[in-house]
Amino acid sequence: MKNVNTVVSTAMASLIALGTLGLQSDAFAADKKDVEKCYGVAKAGKNDCKTLSNACAGHSTADNQKDAFIALPAGSCERIVGGSLEAPADMK
Repeated sequence: MKNVNTVVSTAMASLIALGTLGLQSDAFAADKKDVEKCYGVAKAGKNDCKTLSNACAGHSTADNQKDAFIALPAGSCERIVGGSLEAPADMK
């Protein structure tokens, strides 16, 4: 029975590690040439990276939070009402 618990623990640790790697690569999605950071349009809990009030992706507390961004295809942010390519002045 001890071996089964070890296998399950190892499998869970592997899944957590893979998930963490996935989040890290998503956080850098806005650094690619074909995407842009679009501020002020993310739904609560759906932002791509840190904000003024937290340090993690997915932790924004309100819809359309001005300091939260999502990575969008280049050229699409300006078409969204409330979308901004610039971070709020107090975030720079």
